[in-house]
Amino acid sequence: MPQLALYTFGVLKSPLSDAAPLTREFYDIGEAVYRKFSQHPGFVARAEAVNGGRGELFGADWGAWGEFAVPAWYEKGRTAETTALATTLSLWTGLRPAFDAVYTGLHRGALNRRYDWFERTGNPNYVFWWVSDGVIPTWQDGVSRLRHLQDHGAAPHAFTFHDPFTPDGTPVRGKEVGPRTGFTGGKALFREMTTEADRP
Repeated sequence: MPQLALYTFGVLKSPLSDAAPLTREFYDIGEAVYRKFSQHPGFVARAEAVNGGRGELFGADWGAWGEFAVPAWYEKGRTAETTALATTLSLWTGLRPAFDAVYTGLHRGALNRRYDWFERTGNPNYVFWWVSDGVIPTWQDGVSRLRHLQDHGAAPHAFTFHDPFTPDGTPVRGKEVGPRTGFTGGKALFREMTTEADRP
């Protein structure tokens, strides 16, 4: 059964090595979010470095997730001292569990504060695509799909929560992905959050 790949990318205002309280806060919240995601129904796996410390993204061994790559428009540092980015690559069983994980709980709170930590680049900050069961997406796949989304808009090849597709390429109506009945914040939150997150 196909699985849903999710690549996220953001440019941080400060390098990952910065000792400032805001950077430490970002790390603390990020680690808590990762722990919650790993326990969320529908979460399959995420890219984790086999070795490497904080900020050592480019030289780390990512195993089956491939060599670390970033979009061409990222212009900040690439060493442990100068890297200023946050990125994830993960697999999910479908759109609904991914939506629930992203737009509820700790991650929803982090999204509300994203501009405390991230620059507004004018580029998309995430992209979805479907992969066959057993296929592990690579960092380069994520960069390529994000570029496709930026250049061509949402399509079965690369899409967002706002304009999703099924594994066979059929567009998904928003109500099939959006909040469940009784979801705190309802449809207004879905429109607000996805419109902002999807804005190129």
